[in-house]
Amino acid sequence: MERFGLVGLPNAGKSSLYNALTNGAALAAPYPFATKDPNIGVAKVLDPRLEALAEMSKTQRTVYATVEVVDIGGLVEGASKGEGLGNKFLANIREVDAIVFVLRAFVDDDIPGPSDPLEHLRVVEIELALADLETVETRINRAQKAARMDKSLGDEMGALERAQSHLAEGRPLYRAGLSKDDLELLAPHFLLTTRQVLAVVNVAEDALDTIPEMEARVRAELAPPGSASEHNIEVLGMSVQLEAEAAQLTGQDRIDMLEALGLGEGALPRMIRSAYHLLGLRTYFTTGEKETRAWTFNAGAKAPECAGKIHSDLQRGFIRADVIAWDELLEIGSWNKAKDVGKIRVEGKDYEVVDGDVLEIRHNS
Repeated sequence: MERFGLVGLPNAGKSSLYNALTNGAALAAPYPFATKDPNIGVAKVLDPRLEALAEMSKTQRTVYATVEVVDIGGLVEGASKGEGLGNKFLANIREVDAIVFVLRAFVDDDIPGPSDPLEHLRVVEIELALADLETVETRINRAQKAARMDKSLGDEMGALERAQSHLAEGRPLYRAGLSKDDLELLAPHFLLTTRQVLAVVNVAEDALDTIPEMEARVRAELAPPGSASEHNIEVLGMSVQLEAEAAQLTGQDRIDMLEALGLGEGALPRMIRSAYHLLGLRTYFTTGEKETRAWTFNAGAKAPECAGKIHSDLQRGFIRADVIAWDELLEIGSWNKAKDVGKIRVEGKDYEVVDGDVLEIRHNS
């Protein structure tokens, strides 16, 4: 299961966001380092397509896609040199697939720390870049010695040196414009700033109208138009406190609260879906009276690999996939009706599954 790490300065709202996403019970206290060991929980990827298919099929059981969320202890200036939780904090980040920056954008005299999200962003990025710089410099020293004996390491040396030049300027690698080849060469080094990034800007409960402005400020810094990071970094504003309160409600009560605040479905489902897509994850569905389920696959995967998400036997014995787009199926009203009118396509082993496909796998037992 893919992991998203919540990263930020103390008192930015990480633990409250974790609790809202996972229905967890992490300590959310107004002092630094309330979280010393990472909290790990599971968040559902809420998907209205899944819910609509389940309603159509009058299914007995609905199963959402899920991701792991890791609440990592607060980072402070000097973490790369051992300040605060230091190396323990950085080691926890190395174990996640994508980073969610939680940036505080509210004033509270009872909570220490800066209230400017750009100051939070500056500290976090500098510390991660410095930690990566130390790693890269160590790797370069080793690679230089090895390259004298093995000339094939020249490409890796070049990638490390290009990474070093960016990191030395405090620029994280996710917005350094490195080539795909360089990123592949750097992958074995498990650098912190090659991960995908989503930024959550946490505003006060009474400052929802400032969200567009705060998002724009952070986006201009993280992913300005025309930059290398414009299309691979997302910024989302919310009041974590309000979202956490809404998450404690269920059914119509939650819907009523969010509608009363003008929040629509709420920011949490959008955040999870954004993080999910940043990692190149996509969803296909299976539906029937017993169960309607969302299955996670990597963009570009072919039908047998997607069948293997259900069970490895389905991948080994794959014959074909019967396929229809989720919205087309909904419009027709049922799988059997879609089959009767010839709308179910038959696809073979070379078919690349599309996000939102509904599949029925045919296989040898």
